[in-house]
Amino acid sequence: MKISFLGATGTVTGSKYLVSSGERRVLVDCGLFQGLKMLRLKNWARLPVEPASIDAVVLTHAHIDHTGYLPLLVKQGFRGKVYCSEATLELCQLLLRDSAHLQEEEARYANKRGFSKHKPALPLYAKEDAEAALELLVSVPLAKTVEIVDGISIKLMLAGHILGACTVLLKDAHTSILFSGDLGRMQDPLMPEPSAPEAADYLVLESTYGNRLHDRAEPEAQLAEVINHTSARGGIVLVPVFAVGRAQELLYYIHKIKQERRIPDLPVYLNSPMAADATEIFLRHTAEHKLSAAQCRELARVARIISTVEQSIALNALREPAIILAASGMVSGGRVVHHLKSLGPDPRNTVLFAGYQAAGTRGAALLDGADSVKIHGEYVPMRAEIAALGNLSAHADYQEIMQWLAQCPSAPRQTFIVHGEPVAADALRHRIEEQKQWNVMVPEYLQTVVLDENP
Repeated sequence: MKISFLGATGTVTGSKYLVSSGERRVLVDCGLFQGLKMLRLKNWARLPVEPASIDAVVLTHAHIDHTGYLPLLVKQGFRGKVYCSEATLELCQLLLRDSAHLQEEEARYANKRGFSKHKPALPLYAKEDAEAALELLVSVPLAKTVEIVDGISIKLMLAGHILGACTVLLKDAHTSILFSGDLGRMQDPLMPEPSAPEAADYLVLESTYGNRLHDRAEPEAQLAEVINHTSARGGIVLVPVFAVGRAQELLYYIHKIKQERRIPDLPVYLNSPMAADATEIFLRHTAEHKLSAAQCRELARVARIISTVEQSIALNALREPAIILAASGMVSGGRVVHHLKSLGPDPRNTVLFAGYQAAGTRGAALLDGADSVKIHGEYVPMRAEIAALGNLSAHADYQEIMQWLAQCPSAPRQTFIVHGEPVAADALRHRIEEQKQWNVMVPEYLQTVVLDENP
């Protein structure tokens, strides 16, 4: 067996791991690169493996940095099945269609405004490519071993990161590999803690927060403070959100602090129809998260759903205190970009980040103190207050990762550290080597490792 690291090396995006067993090839995750331009350009480069030669794809969860390359893979000739949990399948129907829409919309807007260097600007893929990819998705039951191609089986266990997120245990006749996917928190208000790891010969482990601990402050208190001091000066709180997971968590907290009268009864707008649809999917999968059906319905009533482009544009004309939640979470695309362009220059407003911001994204630039960001070909001054909630990440920090590893039935022969910026990945490597005396390496982009089949 061999494993090739086609993404999420030296970065937290573009997750793709090609496992070869004899003539069989399985791709675990199929994500888009996001953030820095040098990373985004990799989305346009041909894969170093012929897509038609891949027998199957397995998805750990629905986030675009793990699934967003699928339409392009299919466009380039992949015809196998794509295996995932049922909730991931349902969320992919939202996220992949939205991703294609954003690709087309950004190309259209660039051509209309003439700010692209390409004439004409083209989308990475189109809606028909997303639809073709969705036809290949197959859900598999949790906690059951399923053969996906001759001689290769998988077992999915809940990872707690977002709804439907799973670890993947992949086996052939001789070797087993456990993919952590994105691990969730040990104490999350919505999601259960990650399932204990399965015994495996090899481990592929995420390291998003491999060098950091999450702030232990109460998220409700931080959120209430930001909303109160922004509304007191007549401003609007703009919250870039991930439509799946983070939007529902923030609605949960806003509902809670409103009920407790810790904030004024401000209007709340959810400018992400996809986030509203995702909340409906939460209702259908109550066994996989901590919210009751009644709580899910309450979440849906916290905010006014903004459905049309006209309604979205109208929000930019607001001059009274309000809370706007809009995708995407790193301000890399979507309706939040237009809101940032309109609301960012006003010092009364606050842009509140509630999740990880990958290097090269507008979110990362703002948190680093940028006084302007490039939007639609021009630099827009940022005079709004920039704030962040420190304890809302859906990723385990290094302490929680070590807690998860402590449950391993046995030490893997080799642990591969992926899905982290270089400093975070290397810090986690060092910590595991020092504390557990395991063999650990941080693979490089496009590196292939032959896995030992002998114990």
